[in-house]
Amino acid sequence: MEIQKILFPQIGRCTEKELYFRLDRTEQGIIEEVKTQYSYENQMIQFDRFGKVWFDTYFNGLSIEKWNKYTTVKNISLRLRISGKFKVILINKEKINGDIFEKTLCQQVIESDGPKDFIFPFKDGSTKGMYTFGLEALKSNSKYYGGAYITDTDKNDLKDVKIGIGICTYKRETFIEKNIKILKESILENENSPLYGHLEVFIADNGKTLNIEKLQSNNIHIYPNKNLGGAGGFTRDMIEMTQHNDKYHITHILLMDDDVVIEPEALVKTYLLLSFIKEEFQDSFIGGAMLRIDQQYRQVESGATWNSGNLDSLKSGLDLRLCDACLYNEFEEYAEFNAWWYCCFPIDIVKDDNLPLPIFIRGDDLEYGLRNMKKLILMNGICVWHEPFEYKYSSFLEYYIMRNQLIDNAFHCPEYGKKQLKKTMFKHCIQEIMFYRYKNVELYLQGIKDFLKGPQWLMEQDGEELHKKVMSAGYKAQNLEELPMGFNYPIYEKSLLKNNTLLTKIKRNLSFNGLFLPSNGENIVPMTAARTPQFYRKKRVMHYDPSVKKAFLTKRSVGTSIKYLAKTVGMLFEISLKLKKAQNAYRREGLKLRTLDFWKKYLEI
Repeated sequence: MEIQKILFPQIGRCTEKELYFRLDRTEQGIIEEVKTQYSYENQMIQFDRFGKVWFDTYFNGLSIEKWNKYTTVKNISLRLRISGKFKVILINKEKINGDIFEKTLCQQVIESDGPKDFIFPFKDGSTKGMYTFGLEALKSNSKYYGGAYITDTDKNDLKDVKIGIGICTYKRETFIEKNIKILKESILENENSPLYGHLEVFIADNGKTLNIEKLQSNNIHIYPNKNLGGAGGFTRDMIEMTQHNDKYHITHILLMDDDVVIEPEALVKTYLLLSFIKEEFQDSFIGGAMLRIDQQYRQVESGATWNSGNLDSLKSGLDLRLCDACLYNEFEEYAEFNAWWYCCFPIDIVKDDNLPLPIFIRGDDLEYGLRNMKKLILMNGICVWHEPFEYKYSSFLEYYIMRNQLIDNAFHCPEYGKKQLKKTMFKHCIQEIMFYRYKNVELYLQGIKDFLKGPQWLMEQDGEELHKKVMSAGYKAQNLEELPMGFNYPIYEKSLLKNNTLLTKIKRNLSFNGLFLPSNGENIVPMTAARTPQFYRKKRVMHYDPSVKKAFLTKRSVGTSIKYLAKTVGMLFEISLKLKKAQNAYRREGLKLRTLDFWKKYLEI
């Protein structure tokens, strides 16, 4: 049976060919596309004589080391469908001490007048690194139609697995409708899919805007939900699955963001991993990496560690078009959680006293991972494409990030104390004051203040109403023509240059970034990557987001700067007096926040 299908790039999903296959290069490094032609329409590669293609890629290499470690799969072979004449090369690749080692396991010449399946066992291969293969055409007009890695493991040895996808959405109808269409065509209505009959989809509609009558079906379940953020939506999904599991028979929950582009075979691979998984790893989480939606080859994160709030995204920035990056992904690192853009875990973890915390957004997934994840399995090809975070600036997040970091640390990092919080807070607030983003300082300090009120305060809040207040307190990006300051691209482009001299740095430090000097003009800066020198002596600044071509303005005010500097200093004293008490209260009483009884009242269900 198949354990991994050989994939082709597809328009509308991913067209980065080198995530799927690599064409041969000349001695000068020029890709020899003239000898191979890929057809998007027919999903096949046509070869001229001596054309070569290699499949040591993100989607089409087989992570043999992980399959061997975590599953009962044995005796792996490669099945290829071809016509014409080829030399097939089976390869084992491994990265050791920075170098890539390659071992040719088998070379075989095959020929067929028409499309025909051939099978090639991986014999004498190491169980480290990656299994892969290459094709060299020995005749013109030879064609490769597809294939799969297969095993002769008995189907009767498979575990009975059924996955429930949980999605939380807020007014993202286009993404939801597109992904439902993909799931229906590739899995839910495709009897040839290994996942057919083993998948249910649950969608918490926080915006109450989805056309339920149009989108719902026997295995797609949609329910309007109170807008309590991602935490509320994903918790509702968990409740729906666990409370009615005598009907659905789900074994694993897979939480997934609403605004992602999915590769259906990632779901199939997740299902097959769980079906073959060894007993000692059956409590494992399976995580999906996040790849950028605008640079589909760029990995943003593959697992992460919390570090008391100093988040570390593992294997960030890798160019997955490179075999070296794919082999680097094979190394397993210590991870504490996987974000809920794609995170799968056994449904048995979800109990009436083990639901997420009601913290709306930012930190709900990591806290649940810190609490429950014993082992995280990551694998090349299990991923989603997602908009990068630098394109998602939201002023209101200042409140949630700080408040929720303190809540998460109260439960999981008891060593996080006054000194660390004061240092983090003071540095951040001074920076925002220098950016004239006074509303952000207010939101940030309010997040700390609300944490210091303890868990009882959080229990008593209407999360939906609180969120409206938080949203209204931040900056709102507007269309450029609506702003009282004109946009000038050369000014914006100039602000991106880093030309800060030593003399200017001394002047800035002595004058609190020019705050106590006469103002000198305006500037336009990147909203998500502003730097202090860009604000030196500026009277007014436009914070510009190039991804949506919107901006907001901030204006220098000496009086307001002094006001928020005083508020920041005042918070230092408040932290000294109240932090320890609030942390102890969360550890003692905060467990009520994750119970089914609490959530039913909170969600009003």
